[in-house]
Order: sequence, then structure tokens, then C-alpha cells
Amino acid sequence: MSWVRSYVGALMIACSAAALVACGGGKSQQGAKTAEKGLPPANPIAVQKMVEGVTAAKDPKMRDRAIALLREAIQIDPNLWEARFDFGVVLANGGDLANAEEQLRAAQKIAPEREEVAVALAEVRRRRGSNKDAASSLEDFVKDHPGATDARTLLVAALRDSGQHDKAIQQAREVLVRKPGDATALAELALCHLGKGERDTAQLLVKQALDVNAKSAVAHRVQGLVFLSGGDDAAAFQAFQKAAQEDPHDTTSRLNMGAVLLRAGAYGKAAEQYKSALAASPDESAAQIGLAAALRGESDGKNQKMLDEAKSLYEKVLEKDPHNIAALFNLGVLLADPMKKPVEARPYFERFLDDAPKDHPARAEAERQLGASKPAAPAAPAPAPAAPTPKAAGGKS
Repeated sequence: MSWVRSYVGALMIACSAAALVACGGGKSQQGAKTAEKGLPPANPIAVQKMVEGVTAAKDPKMRDRAIALLREAIQIDPNLWEARFDFGVVLANGGDLANAEEQLRAAQKIAPEREEVAVALAEVRRRRGSNKDAASSLEDFVKDHPGATDARTLLVAALRDSGQHDKAIQQAREVLVRKPGDATALAELALCHLGKGERDTAQLLVKQALDVNAKSAVAHRVQGLVFLSGGDDAAAFQAFQKAAQEDPHDTTSRLNMGAVLLRAGAYGKAAEQYKSALAASPDESAAQIGLAAALRGESDGKNQKMLDEAKSLYEKVLEKDPHNIAALFNLGVLLADPMKKPVEARPYFERFLDDAPKDHPARAEAERQLGASKPAAPAAPAPAPAAPTPKAAGGKS
């Protein structure tokens, strides 16, 4: 086997979500140390293109060049899973989650034993709102690879976010068996108990995590969520601020601070946090959605320029990921009210209902909006003399 199979690009996906989040899972630091079984030697030209693509991806201004190089590498050698992996990560970092998932699925098919591929694919699925699919694929992976702690830690988050709290707690404990006292695992376990409404237990676990590692950004983020659940927004904000200080490159804490400020009605300050997140990660869809929400609030329904900017942000997200349910729902709401365009809002609510999980909390509002925007049946025209009275037209809009 060729030596080039030992290369894998050191790109990984930053965890994010559309609202308050505490980054689940870790970034796999494991490289491709051995040639993949059953694969022919990699094409050296394809490898060179891949290396150039990874190098270009480090510069945000070179993203298009990176994509072109990685795509070329895959065309030359379709079995070069490392190129598909890196291509998927670059696409995901740019917000193109649908195509990122396609590339990562292909990489996993070629190299099913690679933990970094399993983690990246599951994280993309989580960002697309498919937590159950993410959890299912990770459960299969850790069953075959019991020592894969990064995959198992992300599994905890996927199970938790899909409402499977007891299974999440079980998996978090499995991580702690393999990594005793791990601050991230303790923080994830705290979130599981918080999800079950066990706030006191969650607080104790967060304290334990911070005792182990006072500089754990994840633990500070979870502490913020615990404070938030108790109604202490000020303490929550301080915890998220501390998390941002400990990990300045992670946008998650700024997304959380933005969400706290949105909840408090401080729309201008929330917009500042989302803009800071976008300065670090220009294509971060959660930050774009948050900024759009802040602009809508700050506009007070009257500032047309802000409303148009919010609409443009949602459209930008949907251009890259047409199935982003947060953008679909929020754009529908923006168009329906305050922009007073219920007919234009209707297809976005319909698409949201097609894509959103059956238990999504916004489904009821989307259905209500659809009912409100349904055109009334036209009135029956006056009957002509000696003609039968026509029936009113019904039919769906």
C-alpha cells in the first residue's frame, strides 16, 4: 500500500446549533495511521491536489480554490477517502450541509472504520436537525469500536438532543469509564440530567467538571445553560462569556450569549455577538439565523432595511442548505409578520413541515400560520336569470 494513505487533513467541524448549545463531542485528533484495507494505492496526483486544497482551505479567501482542488482530487481518485472527508468538512464549515453530508457518507462507505469520519458525518446530521439519524449511526459505530471515545461523546449529545436522555446518560457513563474525570464527559452528563429536569444534579456535575478543569470552555457553557434553566440570565451570560475567553476560536459561546440577549430583548447587543461569531466563521448558519432574528427584533417591525437584511440572511442560509428547518420556519414568520406577506410565507412553512421532525415544537405554529394564510373560498356569483346557482369554489390553495 502507498504511504500516502497515512495522510489526512487536519480540518474539523466547529459544533453549532440554531439556539443555545453546549458543543457536544470532541474533535478527533486521530490521523490515518495505516493504509486502508482493500484499497489500491492512492493516485499521487490526487494526493497532491488534496494537500493543496487543505492548504488553501486555511485561508477563508481561498475557500473556492480549496473546493475546486478537493473536487479535482476526488475526480482523479474516487477512493481517496481523505479528500472526500476534507471536502465534506470544508463544505460544512461553509454552511453547505447537504453536500457536506453527501461527501462524508461517501468517505464513510470507503473507510467505515475511521472515527473522524463518523464524528464529522454525525455532526453534520446534528446541524441539519437529524439528531436521531446521527445517534443511530454513532450507536452502530461505537458498538463496533468500543474505545472510540470521541464518537461516544458525540453520541451522548445526539441522544440527548433527540430526547433519549436515559440512553445518553448510559453512554456518558461509558465515556467516564474510559476517561475517568474527563471534564467534557462530565459536562455532557450534566446536560443529560438537565434535560430530564434534574437541575441540582446537573449543577453538581458541572462543578465537578470545573474542579477537574477550570479552563474547560465546554463546562463553562454547560454551567451557563444550568443557570439559564434556573432563570438567572445574568449568571448564564457571565458563564458563556467565560467560555468564550477560554476558547476564543469557538463561536458556540457567542451564539449562546446572543441567544440570552435575544431572550432579554436586547436585540442590538445580540446582533453584536452574532456579528462577532460571523467575523470568526463567516458562513456559520446558526450565527446568520441568530443575526436575522436580532435584526427583526431591533426593527420593531418598522425598519424596512433591517427586515430586508434579515430576509437576505435567511435566504443565504437556504441557498446553501434548502432543508435548514430553522431558516425555513423563521423566514416564514418574518414574511408573515412583520412583512405582512402571508402568501409568500406559505411555501416556507410547508417546506418546514415536510422536513421537521414530527415532535418539533414549532410544528404547531407553522400549522397555525398555514391555516391563517389559506385563501378563503371565493363567494358564489349572483345567479343569472333562469340558471342554477353555482357552488362556491373550494380546493386547496
